Amino acid sequence: MSSIKSVAVIGLGPAGAISLDALAQEKAFDTIRAFERRDRAGGCWIEDPEDNIQQLPDLKKIAERSPDETLPIPAHIPATLPHNTQYRFSDTTVYPTLETNIDAEAMAFSQEPFPQTRTSANIEKHGEDSPFRHWKVVERYIQDLVNRRGYEKLVSYNTTVELASKNPASNKWILTLRKPVNDGHEDYWWQESFDSLIVANGHYTVPFIPYTPGLQELAVNFPGILQHSKAYRKPETYRNKRVVIVGASISGPDISFTLADFAETPVHSVVRGRYHPYFFDYAFQHPNIQRHAAISHITSNREEGTRAVHFEDGTTVEDFDYIIFATGYSWTLPFLPDVAKTIRNNRLPNLYQHIFLRDEPTLCFVGAIAAGFTFKVFEWQAVLAARYLAGRVELPPVSEQIKWEEDRIAEKGDGVPFTALYPKFEEYFEEVRQLAGDPVDGKGRALPKFEKKWREDFDNAHLKRIAMWKRINEVARKRAASQNGIIYGEPPSVQV
Repeated sequence: MSSIKSVAVIGLGPAGAISLDALAQEKAFDTIRAFERRDRAGGCWIEDPEDNIQQLPDLKKIAERSPDETLPIPAHIPATLPHNTQYRFSDTTVYPTLETNIDAEAMAFSQEPFPQTRTSANIEKHGEDSPFRHWKVVERYIQDLVNRRGYEKLVSYNTTVELASKNPASNKWILTLRKPVNDGHEDYWWQESFDSLIVANGHYTVPFIPYTPGLQELAVNFPGILQHSKAYRKPETYRNKRVVIVGASISGPDISFTLADFAETPVHSVVRGRYHPYFFDYAFQHPNIQRHAAISHITSNREEGTRAVHFEDGTTVEDFDYIIFATGYSWTLPFLPDVAKTIRNNRLPNLYQHIFLRDEPTLCFVGAIAAGFTFKVFEWQAVLAARYLAGRVELPPVSEQIKWEEDRIAEKGDGVPFTALYPKFEEYFEEVRQLAGDPVDGKGRALPKFEKKWREDFDNAHLKRIAMWKRINEVARKRAASQNGIIYGEPPSVQV
């Protein structure tokens, strides 16, 4: 019988929502609570007000992956104090036309299919059977999961977990919590204690911009010219503007491709010859996109009104209007400062199966992976964590956990690729499912065996996006040729 009777979930995006459901279905806990700093469930699928302005308060700390700092904790709690104004990076990446970029069936939780709702723009790009969904569908999907069984009664919204610390005397986790009151002019601070925590706060919140010589001076000399892709909202903002976009993973190609028909031609994309393993360079084959080598440095002069991006191959782009860094995010844990100190290369060491902290297995993580089936893998992780906390399964010996990590480092390296499930999706899903086992006496959420169709749908959805890029690129090439009075010939076919 487990001694864990109270569990807190930190964050209520898709990982937190499915964790809440998995815990509730175990029927083993006296207290389940979830804390979400936004006003509703949804995580990074919530849209911010249009006038919300993203901040990049300290480029040095952003480059060091340490800008999201722990707030000072009041000496006496509970307390009502003036509202703390430290920027917390809680705004999201959602822009009006955002759609998912993987197949809905492969992405969805196993028992809750996505609605068949599709936007007209989605259908135009990908057909009537488009596997992608608009962000509003995803947001509602997450909120429905929370609300359908009354889980909203377990949630404290507009509540930020500012500190989570283990009390050695009681062996309980003490959460220090903050919530705005009095129309946001003040903060109410209080504490609650739990036997265990599930951390599901996501890692697409704090923007990462690598150190670039001259970038700080540019930001000072020309405020607003520097952006992270997280701030991207509407292509109209960049109409007829000279734009430099840095990055070739997910957001970089999406933004470059979209702006190819809005920004001044060409759009300047810094790709360094490296592309996402799913999508390759197809988005960058648009005739209005010019690819560049890595940036060597940036120069700017406020008095003269000049600025230039200099590339390692000796070329430059002068007098640009925007430079957008689509360079990813940093995983930060400001409420777990001691744990956060151990994060290296944007991953947390000693995390068995990407879930259990080896020296403190009552501290569980759901969603601490780079990519791959997203919601569905969160479900597998949440069920295993809930089953373990309920005392229904055991983890292997520490020696085996250490070997698991050592073997994975040897195979994938000690960085972000360590947390990527690609290409061995089935292997991970099945290992987690077998560790979790089946529900007993109707208690617990069941995990089905991995279906090969999920992987097929996953791969086919990527091919659909590639086909869309190729089709639109072809139209753009013909249009450009016609405008230049050139008789257009078919380009060589490209094998996917």
